[in-house]
Amino acid sequence: MIVVMKPDATGEQIDHMAAHIGTLGLTPQVIRGTHQTVIAAIGEERPGLIEALEPGEGVEKVLPIMAPYKRASSELKSERTVVRARGLAVGGTRVAVIAGPCSVESEAQIIGLARRLKALGATGLRGGAFKPRTSPYSFQGHKEEGLKMLAAARRETGLAIVTEVMAPEHVPMVAEYADVLQIGARNMQNYQLLQAVGDSGRPALLKRGMSATMDEFLLAAEYILDRGNSNVMLCERGVRTFEDHTRFTLPLATVPYLHDKSHLPVVVDPSHGTGKARLVVPMCKAALAAGADALIVEVHDDPEHAVSDGSQTITPNAFGQMMAQCRRIAQAVDRTM
Repeated sequence: MIVVMKPDATGEQIDHMAAHIGTLGLTPQVIRGTHQTVIAAIGEERPGLIEALEPGEGVEKVLPIMAPYKRASSELKSERTVVRARGLAVGGTRVAVIAGPCSVESEAQIIGLARRLKALGATGLRGGAFKPRTSPYSFQGHKEEGLKMLAAARRETGLAIVTEVMAPEHVPMVAEYADVLQIGARNMQNYQLLQAVGDSGRPALLKRGMSATMDEFLLAAEYILDRGNSNVMLCERGVRTFEDHTRFTLPLATVPYLHDKSHLPVVVDPSHGTGKARLVVPMCKAALAAGADALIVEVHDDPEHAVSDGSQTITPNAFGQMMAQCRRIAQAVDRTM
């Protein structure tokens, strides 16, 4: 349920309505817009709620939220959410670019690469300290030592750190080092992890599960939002289909669809979405044209010898060329980079 307050509603009237919503067994969430304030009444909808709320002083109208995802819905908040972490801002007119290796391999590697990426225009640094791998024999990451390496790269460059957290019990440790907590595709419906990330207060980058529907994706985001953490980014990273010419199928129609259904910013991951380095740059350009708020790209100095996912990783030189091409596309769609 959404209680839309009149443009001239006073602070006292807004506070009174929020308290009244609480007495009805619902959770109030006050959202102050540029011209008008709305109060979300989150909880089980039942007959008589509209009649109980409409007579309130300062109330313009009361509307039901039709989407199953209440807090993530654009019905609740028409203004776009901008998620900020240090110098990284995702959701505004400037397209953010998060880049770095699949796995953090050494301190020298991540610091040197971070310096190059920042000089080329990256606004965030990605890198895996904990790596969920299909095979138990593959490199699993340096864990806390990897987090310390990422923190060292941040001290050198100022780039915001985006790294994956894999389990609820890891959230406090990862949040100590990282600026953005990434939830991988395999964990999209790990509800205890979603709640722990929500409780951390850190911005979250939520990747779509490889077989998840849009409703399932947005309801996963709802778990984080429901803990009072409004800083959530939705990341399209490709889904499983019958196609075998790419690692996954990257459906870019997701971007405008999510912009229509939700106020949350949308990130596109063409590295995992294609699994092929030669397709990453073209799909970055296509994602930007489709309206992506940010790109997250795997970059390595020597992809051939990367400890993980070298086949989908581009070089810094290719990244620089991509940035130059994407800046021209951004200008054509009224964005900057």
